[in-house]
Amino acid sequence: MFKITKTTIAMTLLSSCAGALHAAVTPEEAKKLGATLTLVGAEKAGNKDGSIPEYTGGLTTPPAGFVKERGVRPDPFADEKPLFAVDAKNMTQYADKLTEGTKALMKTLPGFRIDVYKTHRTVAVPTSVLESTVKNATQARLADDGLSVQGAKSGIPFPIPKSGNEVMFNFLARYQGVSYTLPKFFGFNVDSSGKLTLASQGKYVTEMPYYDQSKSADPTQMTRYRGDYTGPARRSGEALLAIDPVDYVGKGRRAWIYMPGQRRVRVAPDASYDTPNPSSGGMATYDDTYLFNGKLDKFDFKLAGKKEIYVPYNTYRFTYNDKPEEVFGPKFINPSVLRWELHRVWVVEAMLKAGQRHIYSKRTFYVDEDSWNAVAVDQYDGRGQLWRPGFAYISQCYDALAVHATTSGHYDLNAGSYYISLWPSSGGVKVSDTLLPESYWTPDSLAGSGVR
Repeated sequence: MFKITKTTIAMTLLSSCAGALHAAVTPEEAKKLGATLTLVGAEKAGNKDGSIPEYTGGLTTPPAGFVKERGVRPDPFADEKPLFAVDAKNMTQYADKLTEGTKALMKTLPGFRIDVYKTHRTVAVPTSVLESTVKNATQARLADDGLSVQGAKSGIPFPIPKSGNEVMFNFLARYQGVSYTLPKFFGFNVDSSGKLTLASQGKYVTEMPYYDQSKSADPTQMTRYRGDYTGPARRSGEALLAIDPVDYVGKGRRAWIYMPGQRRVRVAPDASYDTPNPSSGGMATYDDTYLFNGKLDKFDFKLAGKKEIYVPYNTYRFTYNDKPEEVFGPKFINPSVLRWELHRVWVVEAMLKAGQRHIYSKRTFYVDEDSWNAVAVDQYDGRGQLWRPGFAYISQCYDALAVHATTSGHYDLNAGSYYISLWPSSGGVKVSDTLLPESYWTPDSLAGSGVR
């Protein structure tokens, strides 16, 4: 059902030759897609020792007990046990497969460990996304000094990336479903004393007009987000709307916020970059959301290659857990509810450009080859010291051929605190292939929803 023949790929490549002059790869290079590479650009083969298996199509069958209407996905690997654990005592044995942030957490937080499980390459996306990705391979190109992408639609823009900016645009355009909703999300902070505090609560909707197959014209909007807050009490009634374009240089992010105390909607130009994000209680920046989002103009992004790294993966037991008091420990997430696996990731080093201002001087992103989600990041302060390592918690929506990795968070090595954002818990994640009415995405609609 989800196979694309070599004939289909060949015809697509031939039809796109005219656009290959300024494309990321040649038609000859693009023939790797569906051969040695998956149709989104991951290495199809497993690694040498078999600890990373061959990609065989991902997870597309729900396990027993799944109720689609709830949007809560049972762990398909619930019966599996960890292969081994890594902590401060044995971390040197696995150092080459740990991010700098993971190693720092093991060194500084007594008891921090990762439980490593068998690797499952569960990512699967619709056939339409695969077909569009093949087209994009020879048609998409960077423009405006690498700050925008042209010629891409409804698929991964650069499945065979040649630069850090291309990898980051693949991440920004990652397929998460045309539309998905967290009917009831939570954000929690844990301060240096170990106190667990609710930082945000509400409904969160994300849509990707970029993947809307019903329109023939080139998309102008990449992603749009809307959060309607119901908690804590001081934030009840607030609402935030942000729209990110395909062309960041030509349009830029547009954002609005509704404050019930003021009873008006106002433009929110500061809802970007390193402005503290109130949804994290100020523990993170706006562009920390999902580990990164927004425009690429503050940093130089250098592609450092690929590595095999232990990262949180297939985190069903954590993502849909309904007991925050058991999940969030006084210094770190309870290791027993987190699953870590070995996966190949693209490594992108981001250095702050001369003349630009940001609280981070350097960021190292680890981008999953199968899904193009950023799954880990190491962030450094102005002195060049590791400050905020972060992770995204990825799981396949096996009923919808989409990937959920919206839930993410960072540890603050200086403050001894951490947070998690957009945790769906038992509220679930609901994925749709249709967009909400355009009226839902207007500033005026925020005022109507913001009722205490």
